[in-house]
Amino acid sequence: MEDNRAVGARQARDLVRVAFAPALVALVIIAAVVLLQLLIANSDMTGAFGAIASIWLGVHQVPISIGGQTLGVLPLLPAALMVWGTARTTAAATAPNSSWFVTRWVVACALGGPLLIAALALAVVHDASSVLSQLQTPDSLNAFTSVLAVHGIGAVLGVGSKLERRRLLAGTRLPHWTFDALRAALAGVLALFGLSAALTALSLVVHWGSMHDLFGITDSMFGQLSLALLSVLYAPNVILGMSAIAVGSSANIGFATFSAFTVYGGDIPALPILAAAPTPPLGPIWVAWLIIGAASAVAVGQQCARRPLPIGPAAAKLATASALGALAMALLGYAGSGELGNFGFVGVDQATFAPAVFCWFFGIGALTVAMAGGLTRAPKPVVAPAADDGAADSGEPDSGERAELDEEPEAPEPEFAEQPPDDVDSAAWSSPVTEPITTAPGEPAPVEQTPDQGPGLRLGPHDDLPDAEDLFDVDGDH
Repeated sequence: MEDNRAVGARQARDLVRVAFAPALVALVIIAAVVLLQLLIANSDMTGAFGAIASIWLGVHQVPISIGGQTLGVLPLLPAALMVWGTARTTAAATAPNSSWFVTRWVVACALGGPLLIAALALAVVHDASSVLSQLQTPDSLNAFTSVLAVHGIGAVLGVGSKLERRRLLAGTRLPHWTFDALRAALAGVLALFGLSAALTALSLVVHWGSMHDLFGITDSMFGQLSLALLSVLYAPNVILGMSAIAVGSSANIGFATFSAFTVYGGDIPALPILAAAPTPPLGPIWVAWLIIGAASAVAVGQQCARRPLPIGPAAAKLATASALGALAMALLGYAGSGELGNFGFVGVDQATFAPAVFCWFFGIGALTVAMAGGLTRAPKPVVAPAADDGAADSGEPDSGERAELDEEPEAPEPEFAEQPPDDVDSAAWSSPVTEPITTAPGEPAPVEQTPDQGPGLRLGPHDDLPDAEDLFDVDGDH
């Protein structure tokens, strides 16, 4: 009993940790940063709780409205950290042999706790907007949807990393190569994002002067630290824009448009990380972007070629991996795009981004699968031997077997005299007993002689056995 109580208490602690740990950790960090800024700026604490609640919602990609201006393009790094924290806590609370009941409770807690904190944050922002007229309450439906999406992705990743593949595919009609397609899609996304990050770092080194000038817009150390922190938080957004350029799509910052072949200038925010944006004339740099797109597609093809398949299933697996990779990049592009005050729309072109990723992954990936030995020949169908006639198909015996079945076995020769004695019925002597023998109540059962013992001789209860002299000739003739 004590062991069961200990296990139940441990499971309860795990569920509470899953529900509130990531959201509360983010809330504490945001509160510390806000209070520190207010102390450095020598400002009062009016509206501090409203600012903390608004930033917590902004971490979950909920747009923030201040003074009639909407901050819709929010940094992706805090949201990625929130997904990682949720996945880590759910994975720690899930065992490989956990039942579906426990797994559902873990996912429900991972979603229920953040939704409760989101409701409290909305109430705090609404209350603070009555004091600070410039602060506006965000849309409730959009807020709950964004919080649910961030923590839902983390919960699915955490639980899926612990459960066995057979259990996840049990009861579904998904093919056996589903997880291979997921691995290939993840490899392609990471390759595209990683190579774009390397190109972003190289571009910052090339445009070091422009980045230095952007840091020089403020003379205070606190202002430069704030710019550096914002640059780090918005780094995934810039890398995502580089990924869009690498696959042939475009990235927009207001009226400024950047692609692999053309650049249209315009006003951009004074953020040092934006110095990595390409400037005209581009020159041969478009070749580097094409290499990034092709290399990420090669990674997808190599993962799909690890387990060779016939051309049909191999094409289906590659198409699934390409579609999943394009969907993941489209979700990242949607999360990293939005309105930025007077600058307008900032983000990637959604109409061309996902299709371009799919075309790169599927086109170059198919060539890689073919060259890497990811195709095998389909197994030849086994042809059953043809039957001689319709009787074999219907399961009936043929004429030879039917003739053998119709033949009756010959009766064994009698071991005794061919002619029965005079006091024995000849019919009872020659034919075996086929009718059941009945006796009156209280009478002993008659003795019946089986065919193995000799001819079927039936004797009544009061009949005497014939003498041996009557059956055999004393002269020795028989």
